[in-house]
Amino acid sequence: MRKKAAQTRSLLIQRLANGEFNSGELLGELVGISRSAVANHIKYLTGIGLDVFSVKGRGYRLSTPLQLLDQTKILHLMGQKQKNTIKVISVIGSTNTYIKERLHELPQGFVCLAEAQTHGRGRRGKTWVSPFGSSIYMSMAWTFKGGYQSMAGVSLLVGIAINRSLKKIGVRDCKLKWPNDVYYNLKKLAGILVEVEGQVGSDASAVIGIGINIDLPNSIDGIDQPFIDVTSITQEPVDRNELAALIIVTLTNMLEEFEVEGLSPFLSEWKEADLFYNEYVYLESGSNRIHGLSKGINEGGALLLENAGKITPHHGGEISVKRA
Repeated sequence: MRKKAAQTRSLLIQRLANGEFNSGELLGELVGISRSAVANHIKYLTGIGLDVFSVKGRGYRLSTPLQLLDQTKILHLMGQKQKNTIKVISVIGSTNTYIKERLHELPQGFVCLAEAQTHGRGRRGKTWVSPFGSSIYMSMAWTFKGGYQSMAGVSLLVGIAINRSLKKIGVRDCKLKWPNDVYYNLKKLAGILVEVEGQVGSDASAVIGIGINIDLPNSIDGIDQPFIDVTSITQEPVDRNELAALIIVTLTNMLEEFEVEGLSPFLSEWKEADLFYNEYVYLESGSNRIHGLSKGINEGGALLLENAGKITPHHGGEISVKRA
């Protein structure tokens, strides 16, 4: 039943994507349901962030045309040399959860992308607000043969990969916040959630989740910090298929290098974009709260804090600017 409803909504979205009016009767004929059932599906779609409005006598339309993710186009943009398998899903609970449930049967570098997430997740159990068609929500499966110790700092690598990709489409001056965020003008632009499964002494399988704000609705609830999207920076439309393909290729190539060389080749790139380098910050980890001068990261991805002339590494927690 749920699968049929998802298919029906996907067909309705594809029909509405061009931004033109479609009558409830026509939409019902298209998907084989009644006009009242169409109205119920439209109500659901508005609830996940699609700006659909209706005019009596004319039907339904989107406020603006919508560029949908296209699996075939993304694969073409990635190029024939790229071996990643990808799957685009219209509405999903969470791309990370989708991969976690299938992790041991998926090929290396498998990518799941979605138009919307109903249960998108950030770090520390926070919700990642995921309105339809307005961002990139993607997760990649990657197995590290060297186990847990071989993937230290992988979330930092992902941030660098996102920054590299954004530069290529003209978004410069992004900053990286340890351990998993991309900022622009002190506002959050992208987030990363890496989840790991495996046993000590064996391979470690990672689910690498990425969320990038592309063109968020004017009215959006549930985000509890300053944020920005790519379109606000570029002041022109962004091709989500192009950016998704670029990130997949960039991240895959960097992960292959990371497996051999570790984080060392990327340290200077992190330092150049480090949001808090040489600033006094607070580091909160559980009930512990310390402060110090941020001195970047080491080869293991640990945050380096200087206090009383001594620099110490820290592997977990959240940082913020130290206020007087």
